[in-house]
Amino acid sequence: MLTIERQETILSLLKEKETIKIQEIIEITGSSESTIRRDLKELEQSKKLKRIHGGATLFQKKLVEPTVAEKTVKNRQEKQMIAKKAADLVEEGDCLFLDAGTSTVEMIPFLKGKDIVVVTNGLNNIAELLEAEIETHVVGGYVKKGTRAFVGRGAIQSLRGFRFDKAFIGTNGISLKDGCTTPDPEEAFIKEEAIKLAAESFVLADHTKFGEVSFSKFADVKEVIILTSAQIDSELRNQISQATKVEVFPS
Repeated sequence: MLTIERQETILSLLKEKETIKIQEIIEITGSSESTIRRDLKELEQSKKLKRIHGGATLFQKKLVEPTVAEKTVKNRQEKQMIAKKAADLVEEGDCLFLDAGTSTVEMIPFLKGKDIVVVTNGLNNIAELLEAEIETHVVGGYVKKGTRAFVGRGAIQSLRGFRFDKAFIGTNGISLKDGCTTPDPEEAFIKEEAIKLAAESFVLADHTKFGEVSFSKFADVKEVIILTSAQIDSELRNQISQATKVEVFPS
């Protein structure tokens, strides 16, 4: 099979399935693993797909934003592992900002028993924080239906009344060129402001967020410390590590 035929086959499979494993491509095309890996690298360089551990997937559309329900079930075990390590960074007496992401809400059970104060713009975070008996402050504004995040002018104004030791932020995409991004400008404003108000800022990101670019940028990678898992592509990790600190769990 010619190179162009293989690559067209790969793209057709991705349109049908969105994600495909290298082994599947090998079986369908009858090509070697090294050949398929070379095809995937070429297709990624031309922005037609994104390589992931063991396969490839399509890039997410810049304005597409999954609902909380959709994001909660995706890569949950990986998110919980990252969240536990993030919670280990929290010290007694810390004042924290917890973003409205599905990765940050996973931190809350691991924060129970710590003498801390938390400010959040996440509606789903509130009940979890109270259950964990953590002093909780909520920003104002209106609540987005899809992500259940408080956003808008009221949220920004009330957020500016606080200062944080640490901010923990979720993201939809991370790349060296485009930084940390999210689909909604309103949520990007909240994230950006929280980072400005914090002594240290951490972005929690499972491996699927790397290489993705959403509509609204909220930080350069050099402004934050990235917490992720060992499933991250090693090439991407090395690229981003040149600009900022990347903590990988397990190391």
